Amino acid sequence: MSSRTGDVMEAIRGRISSRALSQGDRLPSIRSLAATLKVSPSTVVEAYDRLVSEGVVLSRPGSGFYVSAGVTTPIGHALQPRTDRAIDPLWVSRQALDATPEALKPGCGWLPSDWMPHAIIRRALRGLARGEDAVLADYGHSRGSLDLRQLLARRCANDGLDIGPEQLLLTSSGTQAIDLICRFLLRPGDTVLVDDPCYFNFQALLRAHGVRIVSAPYTPTGPDTARLAQVLAEERPRLYITNSAIHNPTGATLSAQTAHRLLTIASAQGLIIVEDDIFAEFEPEPSPRLAAFDGLVNVIRIGSFSKTLSASVRCGYIAARPDWIEAMVDLQVATNFGGASPMAAQLVFDSLMDSGYRRHVEALRRRLSTARRDATARLADLGVGTWVAPRGGFYLWARLPDGKDASVIARAALAEDVILAPGNVFSVAQQASDFMRFNVGQMQDPRVFEVLERTLANAAA
Repeated sequence: MSSRTGDVMEAIRGRISSRALSQGDRLPSIRSLAATLKVSPSTVVEAYDRLVSEGVVLSRPGSGFYVSAGVTTPIGHALQPRTDRAIDPLWVSRQALDATPEALKPGCGWLPSDWMPHAIIRRALRGLARGEDAVLADYGHSRGSLDLRQLLARRCANDGLDIGPEQLLLTSSGTQAIDLICRFLLRPGDTVLVDDPCYFNFQALLRAHGVRIVSAPYTPTGPDTARLAQVLAEERPRLYITNSAIHNPTGATLSAQTAHRLLTIASAQGLIIVEDDIFAEFEPEPSPRLAAFDGLVNVIRIGSFSKTLSASVRCGYIAARPDWIEAMVDLQVATNFGGASPMAAQLVFDSLMDSGYRRHVEALRRRLSTARRDATARLADLGVGTWVAPRGGFYLWARLPDGKDASVIARAALAEDVILAPGNVFSVAQQASDFMRFNVGQMQDPRVFEVLERTLANAAA
């Protein structure tokens, strides 16, 4: 689109926003507007056609162009996030996703855009544009791209998990992978176990499925297995959802000893475990994996590529025993007519195969190591102490000084356009009121610490 076409479009949007043009009004003729704006008639035609595509303008052959009846609010003014909504497991996600471009997001769950491998993605996009027409237009295989599943199988082998591509199912995201597992294994009223604290969207998704949620405390080496055994005996949960590589939100790492204890307890109780492996590539060296120890008998592995590659290219996966994969393929076809977009899967495959991807991940680890060290020191200056020193990743789980309420701090910071993640959104038992999860990748702007210092000083214990 030429700059002149854009100027014409903005001129029309401006007239609509200022109410000079209202719903149903006829736009100036092509020739008259071209003369007024001193552009060619073809430029106005292109601008009008683009506005029609956007739904801003209607074309009536033989009559002209009119302001659409669907235009009810000023053009270009996005809805602002609701600051008065309850602080629940969806609060951080909604605030971060709907934030203005100027907002600072140390509470969000992704890295800054300029940390991501745009050159690799652009090369993959160019390859996609030159590729087969079927990838651009057709539904994909019911299990997803064979190339990507074969690559994932090789990656699983590096973790000690020997599987073939037939034991992998591609999904439209990591969240959709969990949703599919819940549809397959759970019924309303079932009980599901999570860590305390745990990733807040686990809770939000489970509530959408109408199940009971119970929790067991998480320690620096994994779940508290004594307490977990007690919860299993008392509550008889059907499923346990957890992270292994780098725990969200604590940054802790599962130890081999805890992993073996956990699997022994789970096997005795018939508990199925969903292991979210989304942060695996941030580890300096691999830690124990429940899926590898168990051999995918009662453990399901899931993952996606949103943290290291792109959150915009939606693609996840499930690794599970063959009969479960077969059943979930049917379920995914019934509910989504296929899983991951063939285009998304091809983009992921080409990006992962790019020679620059490994260097990108290594650079991310180094950059995050520096960012964790710096953020830990800056937080300590404010009296905010980290719970554990993570081996990798971008989260710090930290306790506020003097028992200050993290929800109060988060609301005060939000008023200054800083989005924080208060501890109780991660805690089923609501035992983390003075904790906060920080994303060190989103803490490069010194204003984050200035706002945090100010809100801590103004908050009562």
